[in-house]
Amino acid sequence: MTTWRKSSRSDETGGQCVELARLSHAVCVRDSKDPAAGHLQLAPKPSPPSSTT
Repeated sequence: MTTWRKSSRSDETGGQCVELARLSHAVCVRDSKDPAAGHLQLAPKPSPPSSTT
């Protein structure tokens, strides 16, 4: 189960309502006013392979 938390930038009047969830491989963002609408999943960019010289 994913645990969502409200962003500290969200306010109690209904504006800027964003929730975040941390996964082992990414961070997810969704609109707390419409959580069924889906979420955006952000993953870190893989590091390029190191070169050996």
